[in-house]
Amino acid sequence: MKQFIQTNRNRRRVLVVDDELINRELLSAILSPRYEVVQAENGAEAWELLTTSEQPFSLVMLDLFMPVMSGFELLEKRRESEEARAVPVIVMTSDKSAEVKSIRMGAADFISKPYHLPDVILARCERIIELNEDKSIIRYTERDALTELYSKEYFSEYIRRLRPDLKGDVDAAVLYIEHFGMLNELFGRAEGDRILRETAGLITRIIISSSGIACRTDGNSFRIYRRHCDNWEELVERVQTELSSLSPSKGLRLRAGVYQSVDPELDTESCFDRAKAACDRIKGNYGRNTEFYNRELHELEMHRQRLIGDIDEAIENGDLRVFYQPKYRISGERPVLCSAEALVRWQHPRLGMISPGEFIPLFEKNGLIGKIDGCVWREAAAQVGKWKEKYGFTLPVSVNVSRVDIFDHSLECKLCSLLESFGLKPGDLMLEITESAYSDNAERLISLVGSLRSCGFPIEMDDFGSGYSSLNMLTTIPIDILKLDMSFIRSMMLDKKSLRLVELILDIAKFLGVPTVAEGVETEEQLLTLKKMGCEIIQGYYFSPPVPAERFSEFIEKEIMQST
Repeated sequence: MKQFIQTNRNRRRVLVVDDELINRELLSAILSPRYEVVQAENGAEAWELLTTSEQPFSLVMLDLFMPVMSGFELLEKRRESEEARAVPVIVMTSDKSAEVKSIRMGAADFISKPYHLPDVILARCERIIELNEDKSIIRYTERDALTELYSKEYFSEYIRRLRPDLKGDVDAAVLYIEHFGMLNELFGRAEGDRILRETAGLITRIIISSSGIACRTDGNSFRIYRRHCDNWEELVERVQTELSSLSPSKGLRLRAGVYQSVDPELDTESCFDRAKAACDRIKGNYGRNTEFYNRELHELEMHRQRLIGDIDEAIENGDLRVFYQPKYRISGERPVLCSAEALVRWQHPRLGMISPGEFIPLFEKNGLIGKIDGCVWREAAAQVGKWKEKYGFTLPVSVNVSRVDIFDHSLECKLCSLLESFGLKPGDLMLEITESAYSDNAERLISLVGSLRSCGFPIEMDDFGSGYSSLNMLTTIPIDILKLDMSFIRSMMLDKKSLRLVELILDIAKFLGVPTVAEGVETEEQLLTLKKMGCEIIQGYYFSPPVPAERFSEFIEKEIMQST
């Protein structure tokens, strides 16, 4: 027998289970002004309603002693279903000795028969429903809906509470699924989600077990915090093996970084930063799945943090110095100085000269490269103005526009303001943009390049040929100069294929009607070969390494003398 007392589907639903009709009617009369009440006369009917009803229940009012299926039997069977366990139960009986057993079996509360105090019954129902809904909200925000691992916020909070008890005898790890974005594109989002769930399950079963917790931080990465163990490589390899067997055609590869026996004084985020530094170290190394944070990495990380902390002071004190490397047009009888490239150097007051290959990638990664670029732009514009005033000779200088700068919507205003400040024309500053920026945000780059060219700035495409997007990029982005990646120059005299590639790129540039700059030229043989193939402009150690502005003036003076 199933009887619906109310049909308002916007209200919470309460299931009243009792074999006595009078008890069901009495409870329904108490509850129906506030809730939609559904009746069942035994545990079997209640179980069917709990597991098949389209609308969820907020509470079960359960008698214990009934035919067919008793209340105790329903409490026991309720453990089989996650949905049924999520509905709180208030037990109703005149047998007070059953209270403790009911609570131990999962009941949330206990009400004695007969029902003399309707207001008390209603208040207790309200309290149990409210507590359960609060718990459900917490559960919803506590877990990542896809993987059932902790959300990042709760993960961090649980670690904060755990750390004092564990006293540093723990490891922090990060684990990545490589090429996950490509997997999503090739096999679809549903398959990507399946891989994430499988990986989370393997992490929970193999790596964590009962020794720690884990969370998913973003699309393809996980954080793990567990008691210290010495067999991380074996555990990660087991996860890799099982994941590969679950998706044999996907070629999935895991890499993990581990910071063992974490410093209890170090904040949680820094612990995982160290694990990530170890993980990043094996990116692209397909012979290794696991790397550990060690003293070498620690010293490197401390050095990088010092550079990050010192950059503002370096800009303010002039420790970032701009060097200039000349570019010569070689199409005529003699090489003619036609422009220069501005290249930054860091003369650190305590660490000495720092290679740009060391600090430029660091600041590109953390987004602070814009500070360095702005400093170089201003210094280069000022120097072009000084040469123009001193020699009556305008030498255009190329400056780098990084991927971070591309997203700066005030970029045009900044560059035009520099021209105005130092009395320059747009053509006096040439803007180098690397082709890798195209793959980051092609739409934004195309719009920006068009806008900058309309302002009069010449656009150089730097490192052309170093990435997969080169040819496609040329069909969509208007450029003024093509700059050949120096790796081709280094190998063209040793490899016929490389030499032929250089010829093809030069032919493409001729077809587009734009000049080509070959950088990294070091020998006369390279210069003559490039000239024969039609390359117009040369840059490299054959003429000069990058030099300070005062030394570069010698090239200008020499060019003025030769041209008069």
